Amino acid sequence: MTREQFIALVKREQEALRGFLLALCCGNRDDADDIAQDALVKAYLASSDYRDQCKFRSWLFKIAHNTFLTYVSNLRTHDPIYAADEKLSNATTDAAFEHQDLYLALRTLPPKERSAIVMFYMNGYQIKEIARITDQSEDAVKKQLSRGRDQLKAKLKI
Repeated sequence: MTREQFIALVKREQEALRGFLLALCCGNRDDADDIAQDALVKAYLASSDYRDQCKFRSWLFKIAHNTFLTYVSNLRTHDPIYAADEKLSNATTDAAFEHQDLYLALRTLPPKERSAIVMFYMNGYQIKEIARITDQSEDAVKKQLSRGRDQLKAKLKI
């Protein structure tokens, strides 16, 4: 893939990627932008390995998802305050986002369950695609969706 082809594909998927990461980061634009930047650099460096057998968006989301999981893992390991962050406030979410309660509830989910919920409900991916993006079985994705839904229902009192 040439540089120009990569740029054209990224421009086409940029908004979807940003929305995906913004949801995973529960409205924190700074974190979402940092992860997006890292993911795009990784994608560009790996673009010579990209093959057209899968959608570019799925390939890019897979890289972004893995970058998100690494970011969350590093955050929990290196930031002792993160453990105390169970007491969330509206100040930690994107004030312009109209679904702050959802972001707050999503933030309490483990990263893999949050990813499954965001990809399925907010990005419209099918279970098979989520399994491919996250390198998990379809049954694992179904379990994550079920657990995530149950936790969100309890948090949001639906």
